[in-house]
Amino acid sequence: MKRAYNFGAGPSALPTEVLLEAQKELLDFEGSGLSIMEASHRSALYAKVHDNAISLMRELYAISDEYEVLFLQGGASMQFAMVPMNLKQSARVQFANTGAWSNKAIKEAKIAGMDVEIVASSQDTSFDRIPDSIVFDDTIDYAHITSNNTIYGTQYHSYPSTKAPLVVDASSDIFSYPVDWSKVDMMYAGAQKNAGPSGVTIVIIKKSLIRENDSIPTMLRYKTYSDNNSLYNTPPTFGIYLLNLTLQWIKKQGGIKAIQSINQIKADLLYEAIDASDGFYIGHAQKESRSLMNVSFTIKNKNLEAKLIKKTQEAGMVGLKGHRSVGGLRASIYNGVSLEAVEALVALLKEFAQEEQNV
Repeated sequence: MKRAYNFGAGPSALPTEVLLEAQKELLDFEGSGLSIMEASHRSALYAKVHDNAISLMRELYAISDEYEVLFLQGGASMQFAMVPMNLKQSARVQFANTGAWSNKAIKEAKIAGMDVEIVASSQDTSFDRIPDSIVFDDTIDYAHITSNNTIYGTQYHSYPSTKAPLVVDASSDIFSYPVDWSKVDMMYAGAQKNAGPSGVTIVIIKKSLIRENDSIPTMLRYKTYSDNNSLYNTPPTFGIYLLNLTLQWIKKQGGIKAIQSINQIKADLLYEAIDASDGFYIGHAQKESRSLMNVSFTIKNKNLEAKLIKKTQEAGMVGLKGHRSVGGLRASIYNGVSLEAVEALVALLKEFAQEEQNV
């Protein structure tokens, strides 16, 4: 069987080793005679998986006991609403707006009754950069950033400092680099890009931000999950099992610093191919803001885009069509995308440019 090279923006590539392990254990998990999908979430069989995923996350990310690690559902989109509902006090919040997902979080904060202020934005240049000199007010309920922007291919390479609680939507770059937790009070992410399959939402939150609030529906309170080890109701058990396998895989690679190094190599290869094309390919993001996760680019001659997409598909590559907001192509090179896949794409891009420039 030949596996496709998956450059999709999400759900995206899982490490082959993880999928093979899940395949091996699908019908009989650890000699139980059950698939983990069939095991009760209250059983000792599942509890080991659940608790090990939390333990591994704390180990790999160096998360202190000051934080809770929670598993939820509803994706990052649910967090756009849950964050303001749970962190609201004075009802003041500030955002750095770096694209579509920031805009969605802003919209939900307004619906939740927050007084929203945008302190920095790169909208004026089609979100091609992370804004400079982001300064948040110390007295707001929280400050919010989106650490990586899948559509536009931009990424924070350091978080802004603030005395207000900093909330980070890390849906598309979680587990891809070490985090300075002295700057972060809450991080959330859908798992389906770097951490596992769709259906699992990760929340890492300071215990001091988890408050009792009877006006919030039970399932939308962080305290419900914190008080019950994320087992108040049935969690996405199979997704958490795959998340646990993915974390084990990261550990085998040498941990998050090793993953970061591999991600840098993959991104460098792609950006070098774009930059060395004599203007045939044009990267969307400004160089200092380039993402290591999503490489968005166009072709100077837009008439060639469909031809190139077809050529990638014929070569067994999927997910390379750019988002409609930017057009062109987008290569998502998350943790699970192999160096081999990126090398194959780079070779194809160079060959295509040479062929078309020689016509």
